Amino acid sequence: MKRRAFLGAVTAGGIIAALGGGKYVLAQEAEAEKARNEKRPDGRPRLPPNQYLLRKLRDMGGQEGDTTPGNHRLKVYGEVEAPFEISFKDLLAMQQVEQVCDVHCVTKWTVLNSKWTGVKVADLAARAKVKPTARHVVFESAHDYTSNVPLREALAPNVLVAHRLEGNPIPRANGAPLRALVPDLYFWKSAKWLTAIRFLSSDRPGYWETRGYHNHAEPWKEERYG
Repeated sequence: MKRRAFLGAVTAGGIIAALGGGKYVLAQEAEAEKARNEKRPDGRPRLPPNQYLLRKLRDMGGQEGDTTPGNHRLKVYGEVEAPFEISFKDLLAMQQVEQVCDVHCVTKWTVLNSKWTGVKVADLAARAKVKPTARHVVFESAHDYTSNVPLREALAPNVLVAHRLEGNPIPRANGAPLRALVPDLYFWKSAKWLTAIRFLSSDRPGYWETRGYHNHAEPWKEERYG
């Protein structure tokens, strides 16, 4: 089922489970109500408007890249002084971050307290020596998928190149071996099967943005469509 159709069906109260052949368990309404009333450190409600809770992350399709860690290399380039490529093994040798965060999909599901392990995009940017002219980041993935994020938000401390989910290697369907993690934007910005991070002086809308999705994608403003 395509994203727009799924979103519309959820809005109409039609689809909760058995999506794409899988079953996805809703959290109890009491949990959702608690999340609506709970505040983040920035004062926003923990559960963004018109989102419902799932118990675990679900996959949202897409074309897989090569999921073999030994074959994988991540390219960091663009408006930088020291572009580089790094193997999966060498990425694991960098400082690792474990974080627990909430993720929000444009199709209206949210998962609270998901646990991720990876490397901060900010650390990769520092190694590449990003130029002062850089203003935007594009995450590039298999089969020419891209997602764009303003530089300031891409360098936030909770934005990762992630390789583990809930203590295990990220599953194939969720972007193995590497995916971006941008938890404060709708989850399509967190590109799966990540192959490159490109720094740009001007914005370049990505795959979904050029197909009618919002260029920024903040869940609390419900920036779903452009």
